[in-house]
Amino acid sequence: MRLISICPSNTELAVYLGLKESLVGVDDYSDWPEEVLDLPKLGPDLSIDMDKVEELEPDLVLASLTVPGMEKNIEGLESRNIPYVIVPNPATLTEVGECLVFVGEATGTKEKALNLKKKYDAILAHYRQLATKVEQTKTVYWEWWPKPIFTPGADNWLTEISELAGGSNVFGEQQLASVQTDWDDVRERDPDVFCVVWVGVEHEKVNTKVIHRRDHAEEMRAIRNGNLHVLEEPLFCRPSPRLLLGLIKVASILHPDVYPSFPENMDPLIDDSGSVGVFDE
Repeated sequence: MRLISICPSNTELAVYLGLKESLVGVDDYSDWPEEVLDLPKLGPDLSIDMDKVEELEPDLVLASLTVPGMEKNIEGLESRNIPYVIVPNPATLTEVGECLVFVGEATGTKEKALNLKKKYDAILAHYRQLATKVEQTKTVYWEWWPKPIFTPGADNWLTEISELAGGSNVFGEQQLASVQTDWDDVRERDPDVFCVVWVGVEHEKVNTKVIHRRDHAEEMRAIRNGNLHVLEEPLFCRPSPRLLLGLIKVASILHPDVYPSFPENMDPLIDDSGSVGVFDE
């Protein structure tokens, strides 16, 4: 199968299903694993070059509607009669697992997808159980964008990740996927932990001086106690199974006495041989 992915999370879903060698082209933002960086780049996910897509003669394109504006890509695929599927837009960790099965069914890898989802669900269940051992939860503020300030609300997996990690999202009462707010509101909530995951900004390029310069920032509990953490945006902001790595990382930060340490060179779903693995507690 000649497979094309036009958003990063779909590329990651395909790779988890063992389809890395089937990929013949990806969007500009797909960056995991490193091997996909050598594939033909088809443009940013909001503006895919359909001429290039057509030239690659794909058997299937993994499309998405996770961001407003992606509709143009679907129109382009349809106008050229290029076969595609729209991977669902998940809002929960469970739905991310269901996306594995969806892509598996579309690509003839359903059995592998079901096995992988079983491992995925087992890890989530394990973290739900560990969360019950946390004696005192910690409040967490997630910053998606610094100006204007955007943060996830209840209808986003980061609220769920917070809870599984023994915490609570300080904006979790707002029934939205994304909340636009201001610094005074954030400061008044005075979170225990401040997590920076600026969308589209590489980890090394996040300038925390922007945060420290805000009014009375140094008085906030999280900053005063050294709990301002710049985290890898791809592990928290893409609807792929790599969110498990994000969960493991933030849980180990919030409650290192309860949760396993973060495995720097290991994926909980895939062991070194590339086969489906079991997370080692």
